[in-house]
Amino acid sequence: MCGIWALFGSDECLSVQCTNAMKIAHRGPDAFRFENVNGFTNCCFGFHRLAIVDQLYGMQPIRIKKFPYLWLVYNGEIYNYQTLKKQFEFTDYQTEVDGEILLHLYERFGIQKMAALLDGVFAFILLDTANRKVFLGRDTYGVRPMFKLLTDNGFLAVSSEAKGLTDITHSMSSPPKITPFLPGHFEVFDLKPTGKVESIQMARFHYCTQEPSHAVYDTVEMLPSGFVPETVKSNIRSLFENAVRKRLMAHRRIGCLLSGGLDSSLVAAMLVKLAKEEKLKYPIQTFAIGAEDSPDILAARKVASYIGSEHHEVNFTPEEGLKAVEEVIFHLETYDITTIRASVGMYLVSKYICEKTDSVVIFSGEGSDELTQGYIYFHKAPTPKAAAEESVRLMKELYLFDVLRADRTTAAHGLELRVPFLDHRFTAYYLSLPEEMRQPKDGVEKHLLRDSFKGLNLIPDEILWRPKEAFSDGMTSVKKSWYKSLQDQMESEVNDYDMEKAPKTFPFLPPRTKEAYFYRQVFEKHYPGQAEWLSHYWMPRWINATDPSARTLSIYKPDKDQ
Repeated sequence: MCGIWALFGSDECLSVQCTNAMKIAHRGPDAFRFENVNGFTNCCFGFHRLAIVDQLYGMQPIRIKKFPYLWLVYNGEIYNYQTLKKQFEFTDYQTEVDGEILLHLYERFGIQKMAALLDGVFAFILLDTANRKVFLGRDTYGVRPMFKLLTDNGFLAVSSEAKGLTDITHSMSSPPKITPFLPGHFEVFDLKPTGKVESIQMARFHYCTQEPSHAVYDTVEMLPSGFVPETVKSNIRSLFENAVRKRLMAHRRIGCLLSGGLDSSLVAAMLVKLAKEEKLKYPIQTFAIGAEDSPDILAARKVASYIGSEHHEVNFTPEEGLKAVEEVIFHLETYDITTIRASVGMYLVSKYICEKTDSVVIFSGEGSDELTQGYIYFHKAPTPKAAAEESVRLMKELYLFDVLRADRTTAAHGLELRVPFLDHRFTAYYLSLPEEMRQPKDGVEKHLLRDSFKGLNLIPDEILWRPKEAFSDGMTSVKKSWYKSLQDQMESEVNDYDMEKAPKTFPFLPPRTKEAYFYRQVFEKHYPGQAEWLSHYWMPRWINATDPSARTLSIYKPDKDQ
């Protein structure tokens, strides 16, 4: 996890502008560099480093002797860099940094193939001064964030988080838009002698349903084909294990978030198993957050005991959660209701990890619900086709919701997130399976995923078949859900008159509840006029839902003894 920031064609003195780069300093607490570009007095890079791979030469912008005209800042991990190095015989690799592979791939194949060959998560800014080009790119699911600001006169500013751009000085009479860079895309800009740029190409290099270009060089060879259930389940297991194994690449301690649900339990169990096989020199730490009697705390405790992790429990109280809401919205840069609710717990557990442990690289179960049709409302899908299309839509929008939550809540505390369920090969394979196969079955969501791990004793059976519980709900008991505590608090924070005026006060996506109104108020305080960063609220489909919480749906079935 790092913070990247760059300006091309700044209208203002760079020493004034660079204060904006400090707003994303939390992403890289280990070191900071601010570097001007030779020959372009109004272009510069800013970089906040969290050192994970190559402690000695990992500082950025990365520049190497072979290509002195290339400048690279990137935030991410390239899991197949060693494989690509061997495959294409890049014998003159100068550092041990995974990101150096981008320079060699770009020089040999150009930007599109370079991006398509990367197996990992990334956001990059690549400058080629010899050909006067600037390139931006972001991974398939937007696991790593990136925002851009481009003025009508060609001044380009880029930052890992939008807060690094909100106070940029420019010469335009009206404020230019700050937009999230689209996942799975790259953009090419011509760099003019003045340092200003002109966008000349925006293209997709990978889509979630496509087998990724790098699959042919993967450590897991081509999989057996066909849709015989046992073959499919074996492939799912192989690809999932591979997804976790490749993410062990780190020089810092690895830990795992563990809610006790299916997804985080599978990740934690596989991580502990592979850490032993790879002979990691420390036990894997797992982290759960919740009230003492919450379903998540009890389930996570059971899993941790079963897999033998060094388990930590963070006690959650609604009072503590309510105090953190404003801070959380500032870090998230969104006012989406379910994202904020789920982020509070993740933010507080990340704070604990940062302050009380030495784990820095944190595995998590994000992406599984979208991929494997895990949300309870999938039971109401009218057809298998509709469910499959909804799954792809959710995958495409991850960068606005769950992936945004997971990145910002961990990065706020200088942690690096790893999400094996969003592995390119694993997701492409799962989405290629017949629509009927991926649907809930026998009243159980994610049936295929659960069935794939049946009888392996990887996690306890009652966890393997535990019903879906939203993270923000599972932290508290069914007697009083976290969302109810939030709603009760907002009753006193927002009055009825405010609600009547809401459509006029906030004409774009007007809030319909006092809770939503409060979030919007806080968001506008920190990011005035930026409501369009969110295109729509996350809400269940095919069911008459007025609230995103699973516990409000008529089809919700709580676990016994909650």
